[in-house]
Amino acid sequence: MGGWGSGKSGGRPKADESLRIDFAWMMRSGYVRPGSFTRGSLVWTCRDRPSGNITYTCDMRDHANASMELRFTVTTRSTGAKRDYVQRVPLSFTVPHLGGKRWWMHCPVSGDRVGKLYCPPGDDIFASRGALRLGYHSQRITARDRPFERVFALQKKLGCPQGWESGLYRPKGMWRRTFERHMERYLELDDQCAAVMLAMRDRFLK
Repeated sequence: MGGWGSGKSGGRPKADESLRIDFAWMMRSGYVRPGSFTRGSLVWTCRDRPSGNITYTCDMRDHANASMELRFTVTTRSTGAKRDYVQRVPLSFTVPHLGGKRWWMHCPVSGDRVGKLYCPPGDDIFASRGALRLGYHSQRITARDRPFERVFALQKKLGCPQGWESGLYRPKGMWRRTFERHMERYLELDDQCAAVMLAMRDRFLK
């Protein structure tokens, strides 16, 4: 959700808006398992609406030649035509000082060992953030917008309606002392938002 001015527009694609594959999360969630061959699908949502999906197979039976295969369809924005893609992602592992194995994906573009791969809207490849030159929404937020964004983030965290002067409400089950800390932070941010609005008004009047 954008701030008062919705940040800066244009520029390179943002990681926040891209489909993301987090291999550590897939390991923790049981989507892939070392020593096994697994298959499944990943589904992404944006504002509770489907925003993308892929199917995958992951072969980790041979640790020296482990890989994951991604299958997905991309719709061309200009023509609406659909095209199917298959992408192979090599896997490898490192051995931490405390033992065990930490698994990584290798970016198909740069070959770098990474934990996450991204696919921007309308693109046809999953690659590392560096290879795709992806930025983050937070990098494009102006100083003027920042307090508004932080208010929205706090409201979202507590399940409250997002918007300046929409207030903050204690969620059911939250300790009163915990909520009081959030409220103290909210009031600080609200003062900052008010100062921004006052400065904008003064500039307009001048």
